[in-house]
Amino acid sequence: MSVVTLKQLAANLSKVHEDIPTRQVEELLDDTFELISNYVARGVKLRVTGFGVLQARARAARMGRNPATGESIAIPASKKIAFKPAKEFKTLVTES
Repeated sequence: MSVVTLKQLAANLSKVHEDIPTRQVEELLDDTFELISNYVARGVKLRVTGFGVLQARARAARMGRNPATGESIAIPASKKIAFKPAKEFKTLVTES
């Protein structure tokens, strides 16, 4: 499995949009991901058409069990990040 960094993504976008310098694309991507992070952190559901929905979900407090000892433990309430892919994106990934 290969990994693409934000710098590589910016370089590729800069090649496609020849009139925009790579550094400017990097700044734009940085700002975009900062905005996305801030929205999700505030509890806003972010929908990107053709890609999916990103949101923070609340998890209620619950009782769990320590697998090593079998002892019951209280698990505090928390938030988790959830991503639900759009049908188009899911199809693209599963059929390639």
